[in-house]
Order: sequence, then structure tokens, then C-alpha cells
Amino acid sequence: MKLGILLLNPLLSPSYGLIVWTLFAFLIVLFLLKKFAWKPILKSLQEREDSIQSAIDTAKKAREEMASLKSDHEKIVAQAKTDRDTILKEAREIKDKMIAEAKGLASKEGERIISSARESIQNEKMAAITELKNQVATLSIEIAEKILKQELSEKDKQKTVIGNLLQEVKMN
Repeated sequence: MKLGILLLNPLLSPSYGLIVWTLFAFLIVLFLLKKFAWKPILKSLQEREDSIQSAIDTAKKAREEMASLKSDHEKIVAQAKTDRDTILKEAREIKDKMIAEAKGLASKEGERIISSARESIQNEKMAAITELKNQVATLSIEIAEKILKQELSEKDKQKTVIGNLLQEVKMN
């Protein structure tokens, strides 16, 4: 049955004339393609290959630049962290120095105030003692006056007291 289909259809059964003409047409088409189309096709393929290679090279360069930028970025970040730590350390040192200076000034001022208060207290104490001595002296004089008035109201007693005083003065 297969053989019957082949015999019935002339296009499916090979004939030498058809093979020759098909081969001749193929060679003409091949020649025309080679003469007119092959070079532009190869040229466009070469251009495509060159553009792909250029894109690959650009991507490699971009990757290298990104790696370099990443490295630079890491260096900058590390430097920024170092700078930040240095600034914070200096700020702490300045703060501690300012606190120490303030404490020193406060201590000196406190000592000055305490010294001034002690001096004032000493002056007030001396004034109070002087006032007390003056009052004691005044009271002593008044008491002595009253005693002497009573004692010296009589002439015999006056002579005895004067005699005693003269003897004490002569001894000294």
C-alpha cells in the first residue's frame, strides 16, 4: 500500500530530472545567498557578537568599579567610625576637664567662703570677748568703787590701805 501511494503521487516518487533541477535551483539560491546575503548576515552576526562582547566587558568593568567603590566605601565608613570615636573621646576628655575645673573652682570658692566665715566668726568672737571684758571691767570698777567707799569711809582704814599699797609698790 505504501508503494501504491508513492506511485500515484509524482512529487513523492523521485525522478532524476527533478533531482537535477532541484539541485540546480538550490545551487543558484546558494550562490545568490553567498553573493548578496551571506556577507551582511555574517557582518550583522559579527556586530552582534562585538556588541555582546562589549556589553560583557562593560559589565566586567562595572563589576570591578563596584568592587573598588565598595572597598572605598568600607574604608570611608571605617575612617568615619575612627573619626567619630576620636571626636567622642575628645568630647569626653573636654567634659571631664571642664568638670574637674568646675570642681576645683567650686572647692577653692568653698574654701574661700569658709575661710571668710571663719575670719568673720573670729572677728565677732574677739569683738564679743572685748565687749565682755569691757563689761567685766566696768562691773569690777563699780564693785571696787562700792567696796572702797565702804572700806575707806573711815580714816583709819584709809591709812592702813595706803600703807599696804606703798609696801607692795616698794617690793616690786
